[in-house]
Amino acid sequence: MFLGNKLSEVEKAIAHADNYQTFYEACQRHDELSGANDWKEKDRSNDYDYQLIQKRIIRLQKALDKRDAPTLMQILHEGIHGNLGNLANPELGRHSKVGTKKLIETFLDLVCKALKFIYNADEQQVDFYEKLSFFDETSHAFGQSCLMLSGGAGLGFFHAGVVLSLLEHDLIPSVVSGASSGSIIAALVGTRTKSELVEILSIENIYQQFGRWRRFKGVNKDELFDSTNLENALIELFDLTTFEEAYQKTGIDMTVTVSPADLHQISRLLNAKTSPNALIVQAVRASCAIPYVFSPVYLKAKDQQGNVIPYIPNRKFADGSLMADLPFERLARIYGVNHSIVSQTNPLATPFLSGSKNKSNGLTGLTLRHIANMAKKNSIYLCDLLETVAPTNSFKLGIHKVRSVIDQQYVGNINILPKGKLANYKYLLANPSKDSLAQLLRNAEQATWPRIDEIKRSTKISKTFQKYLKKLKQKEADLLKVQSYPLDAKKVG
Repeated sequence: MFLGNKLSEVEKAIAHADNYQTFYEACQRHDELSGANDWKEKDRSNDYDYQLIQKRIIRLQKALDKRDAPTLMQILHEGIHGNLGNLANPELGRHSKVGTKKLIETFLDLVCKALKFIYNADEQQVDFYEKLSFFDETSHAFGQSCLMLSGGAGLGFFHAGVVLSLLEHDLIPSVVSGASSGSIIAALVGTRTKSELVEILSIENIYQQFGRWRRFKGVNKDELFDSTNLENALIELFDLTTFEEAYQKTGIDMTVTVSPADLHQISRLLNAKTSPNALIVQAVRASCAIPYVFSPVYLKAKDQQGNVIPYIPNRKFADGSLMADLPFERLARIYGVNHSIVSQTNPLATPFLSGSKNKSNGLTGLTLRHIANMAKKNSIYLCDLLETVAPTNSFKLGIHKVRSVIDQQYVGNINILPKGKLANYKYLLANPSKDSLAQLLRNAEQATWPRIDEIKRSTKISKTFQKYLKKLKQKEADLLKVQSYPLDAKKVG
């Protein structure tokens, strides 16, 4: 059989794989046939600084061979960051279906090995608080990944399949955000353990909770659809849990974005840091308040006695995706993230997006990007002009929302998008059936599989940092308990 025919057969196997293992094995076979494996074996490439990585590997290996933890700490502290030697260059992902340069994989493995060695180093060589300081400072400098789930109305159940696929490979980042329908799935991630999440995101449970989320109310009403069923489902899922309570349970820094329903206000990011006592149920309800579909709502919180009270009184909030669909820059300020994984179902964005930030640097690509940027700037200018001369506040507010939609960034470093983008519009305002949910979740799994290997590489070092930092902080907490015990015992005596 000719090579072209063999590749065609393997590509069919990739397209029709019914589980990740089958998909991965077919991708490996494709790389073998296409010559990608030969590319992986060669260090040299214009896409990254292979010489820098070679030198860094030699230094790390020498320090490991000498069992020299202080030198390893110095090497990592002075030079480790998320894009060392341009390792994050998306061009490196063009050459193979899975995997990348062996040199890069060796470097990632060696860094993780060095971190493990430092963590386990004898405290006569590196004392406990030196270790804690190193992991705390260096992990913060290195950064971490976040998972952002966009808006998308009924299409937002796609996020459930993405989350389940990432969960299967232990790839859910510790920072997760959601807007509009994405806020429902983000809130589930932030309030459930892994086993609970697998159960709650089953087709049967999703259908039971949201099978009738849409009920037509009437054109002359303040909202097209009755929100009662949606509100009841959210109450059953989240009860009176606050963001702080959710964080204490799962350790997930979960954010829900909401947009103001009036002028002169900015979007809010609600999480355990910015609004620890706010109720998740009202935050999600507000984020799902698509204009003219569901009415905006007031936020609520708990006081110190556990009573439910207003949060930001006299202000109503609505659909989070209008102004903060993917709030990467603000998450970066709060949590130190510098890499994003995006599950994107926003109907205003998906028809124009591809699955990565790979950009053509040819004349055509540069020209098209310039035209797109000019169109965006001109549209924003037009909105600003119209808002200035708008006769009423309601008209100003409408223009302001349109401007916010145009001015947003809708892609991340790694993007997971539904297949058959235009065909998916049928899900937007429809009540899901079990069959449609099965199809949507299946679509999400298949869209996630090609990104799994890249996500593993992108998050390998940050996850290792977080693992050992968590252990060290737990040990510190235990030490403080032991040190305070004699004082407590004295008081009791």
